[in-house]
Amino acid sequence: MATSYSMLSSVSNLPNFFLIYTYCLLLLSSLSYNLCYGFKPRHFNLSTASTHWASAGATWYSSPDGFGSDGGSCGYGESVSQAPFSSMVTGIGPTLYNSGKECGACYQVKCTKHPACSGKPTRVVITDFCPGGVCASDRAHFDLSGTAFSAMAIPGQEKHLRDAGNLRIRYARVACDYAGKTLAFHVDQGSNSNYIAFVIEFEEGDGDLAGVGLMETTSTKTTSNSDQVITTEWRRMQQSWGAVWKLDAGGELKPPLSIRLTSQYSEQTIVAKNVIPVGWKPGATYRSLVNFL
Repeated sequence: MATSYSMLSSVSNLPNFFLIYTYCLLLLSSLSYNLCYGFKPRHFNLSTASTHWASAGATWYSSPDGFGSDGGSCGYGESVSQAPFSSMVTGIGPTLYNSGKECGACYQVKCTKHPACSGKPTRVVITDFCPGGVCASDRAHFDLSGTAFSAMAIPGQEKHLRDAGNLRIRYARVACDYAGKTLAFHVDQGSNSNYIAFVIEFEEGDGDLAGVGLMETTSTKTTSNSDQVITTEWRRMQQSWGAVWKLDAGGELKPPLSIRLTSQYSEQTIVAKNVIPVGWKPGATYRSLVNFL
């Protein structure tokens, strides 16, 4: 009888058991969804993120030990051949170029399927755009400088690797690290007192930008006849092309000018205060005291 009573009690509690079990499943499902799909860290750091490798095609262009094209579609000019870029640069297909918004982003690339491949990763920076051919047909494609392509080879086997032509490689998005170099702003030659454009170089961390703002400085007189500095609001700049950002001020700009930069990947924001000085000149480069790392 005791056994029968115990069994009857268990059966009578089955509806409650299934209700609790179902509730737990729904709760776990909700938590899993939020963790997997709804979690968007505002300041996710590429330098501490795990490396996720994917497959891509790779070619090279220009001279075997060169830097591809002179600055390319991102607007970096001759600096691509100089430190810290040091010719370790790449053009990129449309999917990763993202209309120039990924200019400055850093990737590790490596090859393993050719006898001349070292299998060791090397870091490159997006400085150019490869719009057609295999660059457009591949899901992801890197058109590397001769220097960067050769860096994937076993020492002494660089020519054999270059002769392979179109390779299958592995690539991973990584943080940019320019050994403590600060952000630089190279002012476009077409800039004037009412219009300014500049290419932004050496963004550490994410490497790319989601937005840029500019703040002017104005001076007024107080009743005591001493100067009082008043800063105006941030003005949103537009991406002109590649890594070049512009502002048509609609009136005379009042330097020194502060620049606010927002990272594309993590949404982190920093300010280069008064980086464009009074008396700034088109064609000049102005270095800040800040960077993302």
